[in-house]
Amino acid sequence: MTLNFGPQHPAAHGVLRLVLEMDGEVIERADPHIGLLHRATEKLAESKPFNQSIGYMDRLDYVSMMCNEHAYVLAIERLLGVTPPVRAQYIRVMFDEITRVLNHLMWLGAHGLDIGAMTVFLYCFREREDLMDCYEAVSGTRMHATYYRPGGVYRDLPDRMPQYQVTKWRSEKEAHALNQNRTGSMLDFIDDFVTRFPACVDEYETLLTDNRIWKQRTVDIGIVTPARALALGFTGPMLRGSGIAWDLRKKQPYEIYADLDFDIPVGVNGDCYDRYLVRIEEMRQSARLIKQCVNWLRANPGPVMIDDHKLTPPNRGDMKGDMESLIHHFKLFTEGYCVPAGEVYAAVEHPKGEFGIYLVSDGANKPYRLKARAPGFAHLSAMNEMVAGHMLADVVAVIGTMDVVFGEIDR
Repeated sequence: MTLNFGPQHPAAHGVLRLVLEMDGEVIERADPHIGLLHRATEKLAESKPFNQSIGYMDRLDYVSMMCNEHAYVLAIERLLGVTPPVRAQYIRVMFDEITRVLNHLMWLGAHGLDIGAMTVFLYCFREREDLMDCYEAVSGTRMHATYYRPGGVYRDLPDRMPQYQVTKWRSEKEAHALNQNRTGSMLDFIDDFVTRFPACVDEYETLLTDNRIWKQRTVDIGIVTPARALALGFTGPMLRGSGIAWDLRKKQPYEIYADLDFDIPVGVNGDCYDRYLVRIEEMRQSARLIKQCVNWLRANPGPVMIDDHKLTPPNRGDMKGDMESLIHHFKLFTEGYCVPAGEVYAAVEHPKGEFGIYLVSDGANKPYRLKARAPGFAHLSAMNEMVAGHMLADVVAVIGTMDVVFGEIDR
């Protein structure tokens, strides 16, 4: 029997169409069909000044927004030969790790829901909401931040967090309780979050790690050997779940990761359960990293953008009173800046694996070519060998463990 799985399916995590060849309930072959979400990001980038494509990066993997921006901005900086201020590097690393936690919470909630665990979805979104508030406080938007810029970040961290207001649905007492950890600066709020977050991870583990049904659905499902994982181009938790301790933050450190203390969790069996355990431990390690960044940022004020006004806009106040600054601002945001001719590949340890940007410049104010190396694309290509011989219900567990997002796969 030939069966269509998706593209409109609650467990397909996007517009994935799988054509499954079945023998009863057992899968003999799985053929993933992609291209139903193609948005031409790489082609569009060729027609826009460099800075105008930062927002397109957010929309590739729309659960790991700032990590996508990071790779793109790093590529531009390497071609320009500029290094952002140290404070900007710490802010970037802090938000990379906040993004990793956001991504893994989304993954855990959705993966749990796919396999039949309802409660964990609600728990994950409870914590996700706090981190979404950090995104919004710093960039003005909950998801597509466009916060990283060549030369640093858009602006420094705010001195205060948005407060809950009294409404007809929320009494003064409730608003006061919700605002308890929002009275200080944004760093205070993040510090409070990472202090209580490990206990939240313990809650997720209480629900799932030794749960009989969870283990029946994930143990020995979708096994990938270490050698096969390397051959298939796996990266991130998919590779580390098979027992290979490859992490760009350790092996090819960028920004200030070399100065921070954290561990790389690895699996043993390379099955869905091990990949779950790897991501759970990554959330704990991210909390450690965020804590270190918060402590450093508190002690070291300073600039968050380089002083080269060919790349950075003038001060907002100057722009309102000085004609030259206004012209400069207009030129920067319409025409942009020219990047020296050359080619570069910049990769970051994205929550899903190695996300890289290969950028070719011909000396103009827009890329000559742009290619995104999306981790999910390599993982999805292994769908057939991961599900062959398993049952139909295991397809859902395997799609969940891959943590695919279709924006980056279809690009």
